[in-house]
Amino acid sequence: MEKLIIFVFGAIIGSFLNVCIYRLPLGKSIVHPHSFCPHCERPIKWFDNVPLISFLILFGKCRYCKNSISARYFVVELVTALSGVILLFYFPISAPFFVYWVLVCALITITFIDIEHQEIPDVISLPGILVGLILMTVFKLDGSPAYMKSFLNSAVGVLAGGGLMFLLGAFGELIFKKEALGGGDVKLMAMIGAFLGWKLVVLTFFLAPVMGSVVGIFLKIRFSREIIPYGPYLSIGAVISLLYGDKILHYLFLI
Repeated sequence: MEKLIIFVFGAIIGSFLNVCIYRLPLGKSIVHPHSFCPHCERPIKWFDNVPLISFLILFGKCRYCKNSISARYFVVELVTALSGVILLFYFPISAPFFVYWVLVCALITITFIDIEHQEIPDVISLPGILVGLILMTVFKLDGSPAYMKSFLNSAVGVLAGGGLMFLLGAFGELIFKKEALGGGDVKLMAMIGAFLGWKLVVLTFFLAPVMGSVVGIFLKIRFSREIIPYGPYLSIGAVISLLYGDKILHYLFLI
């Protein structure tokens, strides 16, 4: 029953994340107006805006203009709902569960915006750094016995995450004579470091290119794509670090 409640709640959150994904890159308000069709711009009635279910009932089309609605809306709602259920297997219903779900929801939003627009909005990552610092400290998410140790872990995580990405971008620009990484990636890693601390953000830094290189090579060969959004791979690396990071580090370094 607990998992079902989290799944339903997650789908509702996913519906809101869809609003953010669509409107934030356009500079539009995420609270006004109410949801509308992106094609005919007619307001969507409440019964056509039920997460997951309405998309299936309407076969992914607007009730009025019959234009197709992007499958992304359904995918985001499903992924957000499943993310909550998955987190339940690793964290009981408690402060850490909700804090890490906030992080995952931010990563989901950033991932889909980066895929579509090749940008990571500062309006998510910059406040996310502050939120991560506060929550890591208040709830001592790293298991430290003292608030100051948790704060320092989070603060060093911000510096380590952002610093590593900055150095990677500078090195890439030196080698390839063009911008290798955007500033959004630097801020995203700083946000991840605020939530996960310095050890797990360093692990994320090394996990991301493993997955990104495989996909990037495929896109380069198959579609001749020059610009590969890196935010999704940083996000996946962060989730892996969150769920399995301590085990990976223990296996590698016995720490």
